[in-house]
Amino acid sequence: MNQALSDLLDLLDLEQIEENIFRGQSRSAVVPRVFGGQVAAQALVAAGRTVPADRHAHSLHAYFLRPGDPGAPIVYTVERIRDGRSFTTRRAVAVQHGRPIFALSASFQLDEEGLDHQAPMPAAPDPATLPTSADRFRGYDHLDSAVVEKFLEAREAIDLRYVEEPPFGKYGEPREPHSQVWFRTNGKLDDDPLLHVVLATYVSDMTLLDSVLLAHGRGGWAVGDVVGASLDHAMWFHRPFRADEWLLYDQESPSAHGGRGLGQARIYTRDGSLAISVIQEGVVRVPRAD
Repeated sequence: MNQALSDLLDLLDLEQIEENIFRGQSRSAVVPRVFGGQVAAQALVAAGRTVPADRHAHSLHAYFLRPGDPGAPIVYTVERIRDGRSFTTRRAVAVQHGRPIFALSASFQLDEEGLDHQAPMPAAPDPATLPTSADRFRGYDHLDSAVVEKFLEAREAIDLRYVEEPPFGKYGEPREPHSQVWFRTNGKLDDDPLLHVVLATYVSDMTLLDSVLLAHGRGGWAVGDVVGASLDHAMWFHRPFRADEWLLYDQESPSAHGGRGLGQARIYTRDGSLAISVIQEGVVRVPRAD
């Protein structure tokens, strides 16, 4: 395990300060606010710690309400909405400076047998044949070196590999609104299922809106030709997976309108099992100077 992953796990290991109340620390992201994936992951940790260990997260629905302040801790309050025979529901709200910045509802379920089918895994190259993030980012002369180092620092805990040219690598002309990345943590994790779900939640906010940018030939946050932020985020956890083993994140955008873009995705294990479905809408605005 590299130091960055160890630091990330520490960041996600919330302090319990009262029953149903937890406190997490923050850190800077590429933009001057808390990374949305961090808040979502911490909120899921808070919710999960109020649930019996034999009930596993199967879905979350969340709204990003205000930008998070990376210089201040975040307090998470958990409401125990329901404890049923098969399902448990929790609501977690993240608060900074007396105001909510994020709200999450999550559902947990006892394992059970049932009907089983899935969409097939799309074609994708072996992740071992793809350049690392460091090779990708440092291979573009048009990117500001300070921005490159910020991106690489933010992703140092995760081995994330683009299948094709990312938005910031080739832009100016529209492309198909479809993007693929492989990812896994940079080190082994323990066997706690919640930890793997939390790490996948953290990563899911990194690239999901890339397909929106591709559709319009925009380079994105790394080149400054759009401004944006996550608005809401939903995930469904279908089958067991490990975040420390390769996962294929297959992403597309069916729509952009009114300053908002929608991304939807499926995450597959390397052996083709559909592990997670994801949908996110975000603000995607062209700077007024354009």
